[in-house]
Amino acid sequence: MSENYKTLAEMMAAWLGGAGSILFGSFAGRAMWHAVEARKGRRKLFGIEILYELPIAIGMAVIGDGLAGWLGLQQTAALALVAALSYLGPRGSEVMLSKWYGKKIVGE
Repeated sequence: MSENYKTLAEMMAAWLGGAGSILFGSFAGRAMWHAVEARKGRRKLFGIEILYELPIAIGMAVIGDGLAGWLGLQQTAALALVAALSYLGPRGSEVMLSKWYGKKIVGE
């Protein structure tokens, strides 16, 4: 049975299901961050360090999926949001929110 998909996110959602595609996006985000760290020489590309990224990827997938649901985003936008949040990780998200929140308080 041949199906036509408009986006990669639609195809992944059909093949993996909604949760599977969100987790895939989260793992891709953490893998991108890990690759940047390896390029800078802070980590080995293939080492035990990559296993430490799994709990972060799962946690950021849950947070990102909840945020996407709260914002009412479609599957493609939700997947992009989860991948971006996973790339930032908990610390990057904290810094981003504190800068945004700090500017909002000053602007009021």
